[in-house]
Amino acid sequence: MNTDRRRLLGGLAAGAIALPALATAQPSPQEGSPAPRAIRRKRIPRTGELLPMIGLGTSRTFDEDPDAENAALVQVMRDFLDLGGSLIDSSPMYRRAEAVVGELLRRVGRDDAFYATKVWTDDGREAGIAQMETSEQRMGTTRFDLMQVHNLVGLETQLATLREWKAAGRVRYIGVTEMRDFAKVEELIAAGEIDFVQIPYSLAEREVEARVLPAALDHGVAVLVMRPFQRGGLFKAVGERPVPEWATEIGCQSWAQVFLKFLVSHPAVTCPIPATSKPHHLVDNMGAGVGPLPDEAWRARALAALDD
Repeated sequence: MNTDRRRLLGGLAAGAIALPALATAQPSPQEGSPAPRAIRRKRIPRTGELLPMIGLGTSRTFDEDPDAENAALVQVMRDFLDLGGSLIDSSPMYRRAEAVVGELLRRVGRDDAFYATKVWTDDGREAGIAQMETSEQRMGTTRFDLMQVHNLVGLETQLATLREWKAAGRVRYIGVTEMRDFAKVEELIAAGEIDFVQIPYSLAEREVEARVLPAALDHGVAVLVMRPFQRGGLFKAVGERPVPEWATEIGCQSWAQVFLKFLVSHPAVTCPIPATSKPHHLVDNMGAGVGPLPDEAWRARALAALDD
């Protein structure tokens, strides 16, 4: 790693934060806030393909009856795509979410999403193949943009199949997700056989800054960020405080945008994937992808804000 990169990442990794118990609600953005323009994009390191820097997660929020008339979720999907979003991440673990994604895309008449999901079984090769083929049917695609081994379950078996599917053109990118074993994630990044990793990262959960994010930069692996709001804990930490002036100066209209701007300004992060079933939260989240990215001094202020 070159000297400048080490200096940058060393500064980003300094310090730790203790936050109070988790909450689940995201406060509403300010009334009358305008909808954001189309969001900025980052490059996928392996190919240089541009990917919108705010994605859409589906854990819990999309676990609904796919045949139900859910106007709010239809609006979430429509707004996400209309505002320039692309990557939609799901999993068989999320129960009905994959089927809901497919149904919502059908209802809004779009098939231009960046389809991402996971294989999640330790019952062997054939079980993994069957699960991925079911995911194709549920999400309504014949080729996934990204398939990930979920939480490293059945890792060696499923990763071998993913390599075969990628060589055959059935998936475009392959990766892994993991919430705890970051040493193994770093090992997989260094091995050079995966294109993406998905990890938890937020102002409150910064362990990955020490080794995983530098490794992703060094080896050209894209990073998706799960739990960007620490499952709501960040909102509880800031409470009812208004967004600081130093944040509004670069266009942040809500704390959600502050939290997401912090993430996308890290050079290793490709795309956070906040999950929501509320249209106004979706529009708010997408606003984090508009306007300038923070510098290191801004990031330090964001960290300090949680201690105030």
